[in-house]
Amino acid sequence: MTDAATPGLRESKKQRTRTHLRATALELFLERGFDDVSVADVAAAAEVSKPTLFRYFPTKEDLVLDRFADHQDEAARVVRDRPAGQTPVGALHAHFTAALAERDPATGLSDLPDIVAFMQLLYSAESLLDRVARYVEREVELLAEVLEAEAVPPLLARLSAQHLIAVRHELGRVNWTRLAAGATSDEAYPDAVADADSAFGALAHGLDSVLPSRTP
Repeated sequence: MTDAATPGLRESKKQRTRTHLRATALELFLERGFDDVSVADVAAAAEVSKPTLFRYFPTKEDLVLDRFADHQDEAARVVRDRPAGQTPVGALHAHFTAALAERDPATGLSDLPDIVAFMQLLYSAESLLDRVARYVEREVELLAEVLEAEAVPPLLARLSAQHLIAVRHELGRVNWTRLAAGATSDEAYPDAVADADSAFGALAHGLDSVLPSRTP
């Protein structure tokens, strides 16, 4: 075995351990509820020590939400890599619409049993939703940085990023409520597309184009 191979093997072992811990935790959380499972319970079930578990996941919430970290730069990446002539709103609209067609879990429109179970778990615990808010804030920061790099003034960049990220997450929440109410992803798809067109359209054309003037 060469020295060059050693770091790769170590990294593979770490990833396997990480995957094992996350899967073990999720199984316990789904079976007993997030609030009724302790970190010690997860460590025992995974046959590792608590210090070992904390090296991989600093908090219990991270055991559930670790996958969110992989998507924090998604909006920023979509905007940064958009083709010439396309606006940031247009890029994110197109990306979200394509994700809906693929029933991407991030859109709230996946009715695969394991995804449904995960979403039910997510919305069952306030501490998980609080942690999601932190991930959302990071998404805003990353997108604002991309917009600023295109010479958008800092305040406008941040306000725009907040609106764009909020739209993505709210659309996902609404789509999930449809599935939670019993609709299939195929049944919910037309309304999901219409909502995305409406929401991103409002941002593209300005809120004054969709919000009513005050009546006398």
